[in-house]
Amino acid sequence: MSGLRVIPTWRHGQERLYVCLPDGRNIAWYDREAARVNLLGDDRRDDVLEALGPFLTGPVTVGPPPVPTPAELARLSLHPDDDLAPNRPGEAHLIALERDPGPAHRLRPDPRRRALAAEQTTGRALDRLDGAGWHALHSIALPGGDRIHHLAIGPGGLFALHVLPARRQRVRIADPLVALGRHEARPLLRRVRADADRASYALTAEVHPVLVLVDPADTALTTPPREVRVLTDAELPNLARLGGVLKPADVEALHAMARDRNTWTRV
Repeated sequence: MSGLRVIPTWRHGQERLYVCLPDGRNIAWYDREAARVNLLGDDRRDDVLEALGPFLTGPVTVGPPPVPTPAELARLSLHPDDDLAPNRPGEAHLIALERDPGPAHRLRPDPRRRALAAEQTTGRALDRLDGAGWHALHSIALPGGDRIHHLAIGPGGLFALHVLPARRQRVRIADPLVALGRHEARPLLRRVRADADRASYALTAEVHPVLVLVDPADTALTTPPREVRVLTDAELPNLARLGGVLKPADVEALHAMARDRNTWTRV
């Protein structure tokens, strides 16, 4: 017996299987997406492959970790407090609910929980695009108390997504107004465009505004929205079909810039 342990972890939506010594030190990891076993040293190669044997799903490349790209080095140099990548979908709502959960019994559901559930649904859909060359960042705080719910960066460009919980309600859109169910219409599309404009300024790149309707009963577009894409959460996978705008190196560079909290402090 080699005494090695295999520990599964998830990082940014991707599974890694770490191979650890009895004292907890990592000596290798298996990247299932890349079909690669990365060895920190070659002296226990056979033991590592034996430990990973039950988890390997096909031919794999075995060797030292690949040399990091400039974008990866930039990410590694970020202070943990400045790195937005670990933000969970709906991070701001999660923190607010932890600080003030509200009364145990309410006559009506807490609207913060509906907003949180909608952002989590959207975040899961975006994180599933990772294998198609996309990156998603969640709950990006902006000066003045505003927030970009989600930022998607991939071959099809950059998209700032604003999420509207619309559970089984009719949505009526007459740019810039958005009405949800029987509620009074609000000029929400101005906010959606403003968030994308601020993101464009921060990243010095074109960012497209998107309004995401989560679980609507139906949608009526009286006046087609100017520049804003309107998608339901079920339609988010269609973003993966967009391409021809950014090269992989550009995607990585913009992601490295966007995940730095300092990028957003002057917008």
